Amino acid sequence: MSGQRIHNAAHDPNSLSRLSFDAGLLTRPRTRWRDVVANLGHFSIVSYAVDPARVRPHVHERFEFDLIEGADGQPKVLVSMVPFEDQDFHFVGLPWLTFRFGQTNYRTYVIDRETGQRAVWFFGTSLDSLSVAIPRHLWKLPWHPGRIRFDCEFDLVAKRYLRYAMTTRSDWAPVALALEDTGQPVTMLDGFSDLETAWVILTHPLVGVFHRRDGLLGTYHIWHDRLNCTNGRILSAHIGLFDRLGLVPFSEQTRPHSVLIQHQTEFTIYLPPGRYD
Repeated sequence: MSGQRIHNAAHDPNSLSRLSFDAGLLTRPRTRWRDVVANLGHFSIVSYAVDPARVRPHVHERFEFDLIEGADGQPKVLVSMVPFEDQDFHFVGLPWLTFRFGQTNYRTYVIDRETGQRAVWFFGTSLDSLSVAIPRHLWKLPWHPGRIRFDCEFDLVAKRYLRYAMTTRSDWAPVALALEDTGQPVTMLDGFSDLETAWVILTHPLVGVFHRRDGLLGTYHIWHDRLNCTNGRILSAHIGLFDRLGLVPFSEQTRPHSVLIQHQTEFTIYLPPGRYD
């Protein structure tokens, strides 16, 4: 699967190339029977701009950060929590066998020093399903069990959430989150040269990398169409993993870089995950 590549010096946020949605990003690769398709509901991306020194201990040295310029003029790296509900999770070859469960991904945005490929680095994932045992033990993914609940009300006429709240009961990554959906389109994102560049980096990474549970580097690939998010705000936030890892202390969690919300979107996940070489 193709990924967005860069040849500029990633340590300098002012050198960030302008990026655009090309055919490699917008063309869905062929699926096989074992791949997964799922409609994701209550999808949001809650991001924080933080000092890269906070994130460096948690990311393999092969990857440098996709930096932006912070409000204080200093380089920052974005870290995001991405909660959603898999509403009809199914294998391509078994479309009638569907599953529904909550999921939250925790990630940051990186560039492979060797290849120049952009990717997201996953700190890990919470999954509200007994099937978490499969990726956790068979593929050694950093996935963890959690009881995820959404309390949401979406206005189909206004095309915005009247209520958006989610909680996770988990030893690894407890969460209590409440968002306000403005219903307004996103027109700019701080720290980026233009909105399309921001959209490519923040909403459209197709390659994920991570430390496997056996210490090796792993990867998996996804595909989805362009997102069409609205601007949100945090009403309250208690994101346990970000505080525990020293990425975003609880005292800073009501001051995000951005909150993007989308009622529904379809994702394709290409299986199985593999080693990252």
